[in-house]
Amino acid sequence: MGNDAVLTLLHEARMQFLNHHGYTELRFENAGLIMADVAIEYKQEIKYGATIKIYVAAVDFDKLGFDVFYKIVLLKDGTETLAAKAKTGMICYDYVTSKKVSVPMEAVEKLKNG
Repeated sequence: MGNDAVLTLLHEARMQFLNHHGYTELRFENAGLIMADVAIEYKQEIKYGATIKIYVAAVDFDKLGFDVFYKIVLLKDGTETLAAKAKTGMICYDYVTSKKVSVPMEAVEKLKNG
């Protein structure tokens, strides 16, 4: 599986995580979100057609953003094998004023507790 496919999977996992908490990247309380950085550490090859599961957690909140960590595991014969770890840095952004904004505390509480 190519790097671009893994990045697409991370984006989808993040969107599902946000949606689970009632958010999207454009509707995050009174802000939006922009991905500021990404790091992917491959542990094992992910072949096309493999069955995977992605664990997602939001951590390291600061004034303007937070990190989202991902663990991609391969599912086979009832076992999980670590295939990759990743992190995206997310910044809160006001798309109307084109400026960075503070992380909404309501969102911090929802994401930390869920």
